[in-house]
Amino acid sequence: MSIKRFYAIKDNTITNAYKPNLITRATGSNMGASDILEVFSIYGQATTSSSELARVLIQFDTSEISSSRQSSLIPASGSVNFYLRMFNCVHQHTVPEDFKLVVAPISSSWDEGIGLDMDGYSDADESNWVKRTSSSNWTVQGGDFLTGSGASFTSQSFSTGLEDLTIDVSEQVEKWISGVTGNYGFGVFLTSSVESDTVSYYTKKFFGRGSEFFFKRPVLEARWN
Repeated sequence: MSIKRFYAIKDNTITNAYKPNLITRATGSNMGASDILEVFSIYGQATTSSSELARVLIQFDTSEISSSRQSSLIPASGSVNFYLRMFNCVHQHTVPEDFKLVVAPISSSWDEGIGLDMDGYSDADESNWVKRTSSSNWTVQGGDFLTGSGASFTSQSFSTGLEDLTIDVSEQVEKWISGVTGNYGFGVFLTSSVESDTVSYYTKKFFGRGSEFFFKRPVLEARWN
């Protein structure tokens, strides 16, 4: 099997979680410069029925993929598969079990930002739970995602919570390359049933594109025989 990897050009974690005071939500926080990406759902922390979520945004340069195809470095459509790969980050917190992550195409542009604080959520910059850029809001808080014929949703189940994410996103990548839809990257988040569940799924972490561990950085991997 032949493999060519394309590395992310931007990523971020966005959240509506409460700050440490459990009063103020961190909807304006940005973590675009963090070397970690995080997905979680927390139920009943601030009040008996409160819900807190974190989602990942990640984007790859499909013009680089198109150039590689034109140069015959990767095969034509139908002869190659594209996999989104994100690598588990071991941490000291509780790891959720028996859950599913959705990978969905984002429907509008967003800016990465330079926030770092994933604990106190003190950094406000660019894309966050409310805003996609410093001057534009998401249509729906938590990110705008494609629906209908232009969308290719995929998902992966996690048993122990320690697994890497390896998921075939070929259909959506080919739509980006052919111009059927604009490339604004992927959102990675828990399924709607899990996000609305009355138990917590805290916390799943992946290495981000700024990780010092180069081979743990998220990639879009082209595979063909």
